[in-house]
Amino acid sequence: MRIGAVIVVIWLVLGVVAAFERGYFKDSGDASCAEAGTVIVTTLAGPLNWMGVNPKITCDVPAPSE
Repeated sequence: MRIGAVIVVIWLVLGVVAAFERGYFKDSGDASCAEAGTVIVTTLAGPLNWMGVNPKITCDVPAPSE
């Protein structure tokens, strides 16, 4: 059980490193659900990011009804 937890932590740390390398943590002043989703998915993809996986998320928030 312990080795599995270590593998998961390493996987997620590598995902954070990949997101950092792509510049997802820079303060652009404009936060959106698409940016947050892309960071989360990139982190979850872990080392797959260096194998060509480039996850991107798009969010379309509906306009409020009048």
